[in-house]
Order: sequence, then structure tokens, then C-alpha cells
Amino acid sequence: MAKFIRTFLFVVTELLIVFPPSSLPTDTITQFESLRDGNTLVSEDESFEMGFFSPSNNSNRYLGIWYKGIPVKTVVWVANRENPVKDNSSKLSINSEGRLMILSHNKTPVWSANSTTQRQVVRPILQLLNSGNLVLREEKDKDFKNYLWQSFDYPSDTFLPGMKIGWNLKSGLNRQLSAWKNWDDPSPGDLTWGLVLGSTPELVMWKNTTEYYRSGPWNGERFSGKTTALFQLEFVSTSDEVFYTYNLSSVITRVILNESVYSRQRYNWIPENQTWRLYSSVPRDNCDNYNLCGAYGNCLVNESPPCECLTGFKPKLFRNWDALDWTQGCVQSEEWRCQAKNKDGFQKFSGLKMPDTTKSWVSRNLTLDDCRVKCWENCSCTAYANLDIRGEGSGCQIWFGDLMDLRVASVSGQDLYIRMPVSPTGSSNKTTANEESLKGGQRKKLLVAIPVSFLLVIMIVLIFSYCYWRKRKLKGNISQEEGDKVHEDKFELPFFDFTTIVRATNNFSSDKRLGQGGFGPVYMGILINGQEVAVKRLAHKSGQGAREFKNEVILCAKLQHRNLVKVLGCCIHGEERILIYEYMSNKSLDSFLFDSSQRELLDWPKRFNIIFGIARGLLYLHQDSRLRIIHRDLKTSNILLDNELNPKISDFGVARMFTGNQIEANTKMVAGTYGYMAPEYAIEGIFSIKSDVFSFGIILLEVVSGRKNTGVFYPNHGFNLLGHAWRLWKEETPMKLVDACLGDAFTMSEVLRCIHIGLLCVQLHPEDRPNMASVILMLNSENTLPQPKEPGFIIERMSINEGNTSSENKTNSSTNEITVTLLEAR
Repeated sequence: MAKFIRTFLFVVTELLIVFPPSSLPTDTITQFESLRDGNTLVSEDESFEMGFFSPSNNSNRYLGIWYKGIPVKTVVWVANRENPVKDNSSKLSINSEGRLMILSHNKTPVWSANSTTQRQVVRPILQLLNSGNLVLREEKDKDFKNYLWQSFDYPSDTFLPGMKIGWNLKSGLNRQLSAWKNWDDPSPGDLTWGLVLGSTPELVMWKNTTEYYRSGPWNGERFSGKTTALFQLEFVSTSDEVFYTYNLSSVITRVILNESVYSRQRYNWIPENQTWRLYSSVPRDNCDNYNLCGAYGNCLVNESPPCECLTGFKPKLFRNWDALDWTQGCVQSEEWRCQAKNKDGFQKFSGLKMPDTTKSWVSRNLTLDDCRVKCWENCSCTAYANLDIRGEGSGCQIWFGDLMDLRVASVSGQDLYIRMPVSPTGSSNKTTANEESLKGGQRKKLLVAIPVSFLLVIMIVLIFSYCYWRKRKLKGNISQEEGDKVHEDKFELPFFDFTTIVRATNNFSSDKRLGQGGFGPVYMGILINGQEVAVKRLAHKSGQGAREFKNEVILCAKLQHRNLVKVLGCCIHGEERILIYEYMSNKSLDSFLFDSSQRELLDWPKRFNIIFGIARGLLYLHQDSRLRIIHRDLKTSNILLDNELNPKISDFGVARMFTGNQIEANTKMVAGTYGYMAPEYAIEGIFSIKSDVFSFGIILLEVVSGRKNTGVFYPNHGFNLLGHAWRLWKEETPMKLVDACLGDAFTMSEVLRCIHIGLLCVQLHPEDRPNMASVILMLNSENTLPQPKEPGFIIERMSINEGNTSSENKTNSSTNEITVTLLEAR
């Protein structure tokens, strides 16, 4: 009987294919129909058509959607981009489970659509809408509200009116465009474009994984780096989704990613000429290229050269600037003193594209004046602006660290207030007050005072010049003097001649450069004996001076452990201060962990070995060395890997030594990296071995998950890695944190224990965190562990609600929205 029923259903299905039910609309396919190669599905208004096609000079067959009424065949969506069919015998059908599939001639699935629903499907219908959206819905869904699947959720290279670019936060779906490899190959190319979640979401274009173009944050009216458009743009941000779209108009228009010129282009159809005309293109000019002018560098497209430092700043490296290399950016012409009365303030810059928002914070409730006060009180805040520019402006956005990717955008730009050594506002107020006091007889006194003051200024300049000349003369012999001083301090490190270092690094050649730290670049060098070394060259204008250099030399001379990077020597020559390390061929842990192609090389045994090695190195610093050392800047980029991927802690420039029974200290100069600093250190400047333990806990969670704690927000709830891990722990699903590239090749109990230990290390209160001796014991045993308490610094993404400034509050369970004192100080 069963065999008879199957045979009967097969015959009925084939008959329905040949003789489709006449009662159904012609623009639909039901579960019992299929679309064979050679036939097409047309939208109701005949704007779009779907079927199988072959690109020019390509015999492969693809299922796609194109404009029907336009003679120039323009494909806007492709289903099987990476799985072409080799002949014309395939067909599109809906299986019994309501899933859309492309089947080859032998009924082998070539492509299938991801279903967005788990409910039971009764009678699915495939329909091509007038918008160009291919939707799979149930026949009873007459209101088109609950699609089972839609092509607009999986765009190709074309952005049509009504399509969304952005995130569905409930499902985790990320809608982004990817270019065709070339005009004959619709498979995904290197160029992608999508919406990046953060404190203020932005549209970003990438070449592979490199950021190529950034729109600037949404300011209530538009993205700050985009020009005004004839089309009605819309940005929506709610608890369920964050996306960018534009509405239909009388013009037939489309946006595409063009791999051949690495550009996002908008084309309009011109009926009179029967052709597509280019309307706009991004990047528009060189200034649209991401961060062309470096930190604090302003890009002016009509100038040659286009880069200049903002007022109050100067090139970091003049020789590079003269060579038209602006990548090092600019630094302040004069250092400002944090919170010093009448010594630092803010300069207003108008018509700017807002800086990169990776290191920014927002609040919709603060006024611009409140925003200024909050920024001024935080020594690491470098700029602030209105979050929403509509009307008189509202909300607050503040930036930490260097301001990146600035350009003049006079039409779409807005006001940015940048921290300066002397408050322009204060200066102008003083000038006004002086002018009021110079009435009547005061003006005569001024005529006498000006020449006298002028002579005094000349005398001061001459005295200063003489002192400066003397100082420079003394510095000419600084190498010998500081060398003697080093020996007096018994640094116990070999000294290298500067000429030897220059020869080893080919005069600090750019092709020898391994990376750039906050205190200066690191180069790969080869000594005369053939030994490979890493050379850390202290930048002249870095935050690290003689004290920090001496600090690192002393510590490195005294610290010897297999999980600490070995320092081979140092060099002092004039203003040059250089450290020579053992060369680590595999560079830093972050270069593996956060690279999609590299982190697969880190299987679970290697990751556990890295975790254990870092713990051993940290235990040595805290307990087993001759001195108790607090690292203060423990992070993945400061964990180097040797040939066998064994970890070694590096960079002791801001480390501090404790003596006797000292267990904690306080500092006004907080130095470290955002995302790794413990709350008590970032806010109050209190550091101890427990602040290092907090940093270790963050690294442990990053190693397990393969994700960064900063700059990445999880789409289904908007938390950073720490918040995500805590959420999974409370939901009793911590194994969802594990890096997907590990598959099932790990010991579940071992991974679970590491997650548990990581959460214990990042607890809010220092006294609740274990010390490193306890961490080592916990990693080595199977004893029952205490339940972790809520972590500190859980960060949740802020968002702007549908173009308004309503937002999800940034939660910080431990700090009441207080930000860290110094973000990315290194």
C-alpha cells in the first residue's frame, strides 16, 4: 500500500508540473510545482523576472533575478553564487518541509535556502514581489507579514529600494553585500559592505578583512561622512534590529558593489537613452579612503597634498610627512595637563566627518554642556560632540584615544570639540574682559606697555634659546653619560652599539617592521652572528620617557622565566632608546586568535597550553620572582608566541614593582588598554595582583571564544564578550561560547572549567577574584569551583531608535556609566 501511495503522489506531482493548477496566480510556485531551466517567474507588475541564466562568456547556470522591462539584462540577485550548475537540466522546487531548493538533473541538491522559521509549514508558496524580493510564504498569509524565507535577507551585490542592510538582533542575521568576483563570475569577491554594530553603528566597506571606507556615525539626519542624497534614506535601531534602507521613488535605481574599481556605486535607469547612468560612487575621492591622514590628520580633498594636521597638532614624523606618508598621523603641538585649571579646554571644529567610533561612548540624556563636563573630567577623553544634530542638538558622544579617519565634509559634517592645551573659550573670554578694562586712560598705558613687553619677550626668547642650545650640546654626549649611569644602576644587560642596530635592521627599514606599539615601532633584525632579534625603538614623542625605559630595562634584567620574553640587551644613543628582545617568529597571540584564517591553527590543546603558560608567567611575576611585579597591561597583543606556539609575556614599560608585603598601590597616571583593565584600576587608579588577574580572565575568555572583548557586540543582545559569557553562564549554556572553528575536537570538561575560571577572574570586586596560585591549582585539578559573581565592565551596545535618539542604555554593572580613565594608553 505504501509503495502504491508513493507512486501515486509521484505521478500526480509530475502531472501538476506539466499542467499547473489554473486557479493559482501566475507569479507563484506552490509546493507541488517547480521552475525548470528555461522557464521564468515574473512579478505581478512585470518589473522583475526570475529564472536560470548564464553570465556572458560563462557557461555555468545560476538562478537569479533581473529587471524584466529593461533590455540590458541587469541581474540583481543570485541564489547559487558559489555552486553553479553545469548544464540546463536543473530546476527550482519546494520540498515537503517547505524549503526552497535547486536540484540537478539527478535530483541532487545544488543549493537550498536557509529557513527562518521552525514552525510547521502547511502549504508554502514562492512569489516574486514587485520590489524584486523573492519570498516564500504560506498560502494563508495574505498580509505578507510572516515570510518563511526572503531573498532580501540574503543580498548579493545589489542593494534595492526597500532592502535592509544591517542586523536582525533576534536571529543574529547580518544582511550585507558582497561584490561579484568579476562581470562573468557572480561568486563573492573581496569587497563587502555592511553595518557594524557599536556605540553608534556605521556603514563600513572592507577589502577582504581590511577596513576600506567608513560612512561616519548616524547623527539623526544622515551618516556624518555621506553627502546629501535625492533618495529618502532611513536608519532604524531598535531592540530587535538595526538596519539602513532607502525608499522607492519614481526613478529606477540600484546600488551595487563593483569589485573591478573597489567601489559602491548607485546607478539610475535613463529610459530616453535606454542605459544605466552612474549617479554616485563611494569612495568619492582619496579622502574617503579609511584613515588616509592618520591620527588627528584632516583630509581636504581640494588641497594638494590633501592631508594636514588639525590646528594645535603637528606631524608625528616630519620626515614621513615630507615624503607624503601620512600614516603616522599627528600629535599635539603642546601637551595638555589633565584637569589643570585654565590649562586645557576644547576647540570647536566645524564641518567634519565624525572620527572612528570604535573607542567612543554615547548617552542620549546628556546635553552638550554636560557632555563637555564629562569629557573634561576624564583624562582619556579627547573629543565630544552631539549625538543627534536635529534642532538644537541633543545627546552626547565622547571619544577616547587618538581621533582616526577625519576629513572635511562641509555639507554633511558636523561640529566636533577636540581637547586642546589651552581652552579657546577661556582665552576668548579673557580677551573680552581685557578689552572692557582698556577704556579711557587705560589705552594710553597700553601704548607704553606694548613696547616694554615686546622687549621682555625678546629677552626671554634669547635666554630660552641659550638654555636650549646648552641642553642640546649636553645631549650630544648623552650616550656615554647614560651608559655610565646604566652601569651604576647595575642594569645587568649587555649594551649594543647603535651602528650595530642600524645595520641589523637595515636602517630601520619599513620591510623589517613587525608592528607598532604605543611607545614605538618594533623591527626584525639580524645581528652580525646571524641571530634574529626583535628591536623595540622608543618613539621620540611617545608617552614613555627615560623612567619607563629604565623601568623596563631593570625589570627585564631581573626577570628570567620560560613564559616571559627574554631581553638580550639595550642601546642608548643620543635621544635613541632601544631594547633588543629574542625574536618570536609567530608574533603575538592576537595575530592568531582574531584572524579567521590563522585561529584554526590553534586547536584546543594549543589553546590550553597558551592559557596555562600565561598563568605560569603571571604567577612568576606575582609570587616567584625576586620582585613582585604588576604588569598593568596584560593583553593578547602582549603575549608573544615562539616557534612551538608557547606563550611569553612581553612589554613591561608600565609594569610596577612592589616591595615587602605591599599588595596594592594607587596612581593618577592610569596606563593600560581598554577592555583588559579591571574596574578599580580604570576608575580609581588602584592596581594590584588582582587587577592583573582580571586581565588574565579576559584573555582566557578570548582564547576560548576566539573573539575580542572590545569592538565586537553580539547581535542577539548587544553585549560585549564579557557580557555574552556571563549571559550564557546564567542561562546554563556556557559551551556556546566556544570558538566554532574548534568543532568537537576538545575536552568538554576542560573547556567548561576554563570558562568557569575566566568568570571567577573577572568578578567585580578584587577580593572575590582568585590569585594566580589558585588559578594554577584550579587549572590542574578537578575540585569543585565556587560560583562566579557578576563581572565588572559588562558593556552593552548603545543604539539610536529609528532615527530618534532613543537608545538602549549602556549597562555597566559596576561603574554607573563611568568610563575608564585611559583607553589604549600604549
